[in-house]
Amino acid sequence: MRFEYATASRIIFGAGAVKELAPAASSLGKQALFVVGRSVERAAAAIRTLHDAGIQTEQFHVPGEPTIELVLEGVGTARSRQCDMVIALGGGSVLDAGKAIAALLANPGEIQDYLEVVGKGRTLPGPSLPFVAIPTTAGTGSEATRNAVISVTEKRVKVSLRGPSLLPRLAIVDPAMTYDLPSDVTAASGLDALVQLIEPFVSNAANPMTDALCRDGIRRIARSIRRVYQNGHDVEARADMALAALFSGMALANAKLGAVHGFAGPIGGLFQAPHGAICARLLTPVVRANLVALHQREPQSTTLARFDELGRLLTDSENANGEDEVAWLQDLCADLKIEPLRMYGMTEADFPELIAQARRSSSMKGNPLVLTEDELTGILEEAL
Repeated sequence: MRFEYATASRIIFGAGAVKELAPAASSLGKQALFVVGRSVERAAAAIRTLHDAGIQTEQFHVPGEPTIELVLEGVGTARSRQCDMVIALGGGSVLDAGKAIAALLANPGEIQDYLEVVGKGRTLPGPSLPFVAIPTTAGTGSEATRNAVISVTEKRVKVSLRGPSLLPRLAIVDPAMTYDLPSDVTAASGLDALVQLIEPFVSNAANPMTDALCRDGIRRIARSIRRVYQNGHDVEARADMALAALFSGMALANAKLGAVHGFAGPIGGLFQAPHGAICARLLTPVVRANLVALHQREPQSTTLARFDELGRLLTDSENANGEDEVAWLQDLCADLKIEPLRMYGMTEADFPELIAQARRSSSMKGNPLVLTEDELTGILEEAL
């Protein structure tokens, strides 16, 4: 057995943890590019504490999913202000933008040198500028991942900037930052975290450390996601979801994903749909397709036992199996009102292109087995 494990250099978790930003960041730099999305009020409070600690800031706004152009604009802003660290407070898009900016500020060459699929896919040669991640959703786990997802507008695809140096120097995970999230964002981001726990657990690169994170995180989401959907100020359930999202980032960074994320990147590149909502809609069809394919082609696979264990973790029943997992996930998506993908403009005419792109995705390489063209088509038909 051989595996590696890496995560953010320092993680601070707990309600009110964002108050520790200034003292924790003071050792990293004195001039920060502060990357923010829509969390303007919360950002203002955090910025005040930085100023009180003698840390100057330059705000940089990320209105949506980061593009190459937006990332390069952020790099230019940071250089013009002589920033020596990057702090990002927001959802996954904000954190990914911050990670990419910090990496490019400290490494030579162009962004295309490092982008997968559309670029040269080179490994970043050196460490990033010190980067601090403060998530305001409980979903992407970007505060603990070693990649940043970037939209390439002209090619209508999403690709990753990837490497160990993208791991944050500091991650502050404060469940209180998620209390006021709308129910639809809570649902989509929470299901994204669930996908990022299920896929590494059944991936072909699972290891004992990621298994432990996945088991604990799945239990937390199973008992809490409906509660936070109904009551965003359920403090205990919000803490469960924030911790599970953190675990999901740690797991995917050290194992692999699967067909859900294999499809999610291409779909997100072609259509204006939130990443979490795409993953949520794909989850049940992908689990079902993997179960059927394993039973038909690899009935002795030990991964089938893992799907059965997932059934037990989700349902809290000792007698549950993989089929019970599928039923539970289907009921959950109905309860959380997850929209079909046709609501975002996807049609059957898009299937060939999406399947072709998904096959090239690095995420698809972690799926428990190689799915056939018919099986991939069936997933999209069910998700549509």
